[in-house]
Amino acid sequence: MKFRIPCEEANHICDKTQYRDASFWEKIKLNIHLVYCRACREYTARNQKLTKTIHQAKVKTVKKIDKEVLKEQLRQEMNK
Repeated sequence: MKFRIPCEEANHICDKTQYRDASFWEKIKLNIHLVYCRACREYTARNQKLTKTIHQAKVKTVKKIDKEVLKEQLRQEMNK
């Protein structure tokens, strides 16, 4: 079994882990890679911080109908 992976693959696995799509073996390979690769450790730390920030955000979105009304108003103003 191949445990050493290139940084590109490690970053891909890190991204998959963020979305809970990584397999158990991928996570093991990633953790082994992180032991010896500082750049990927930093990438992983930033990814984890981003994920935490997104989960904690209390973002409210505009309803689709309201968005369409705003678009139409913008179009009308731009055509004046």
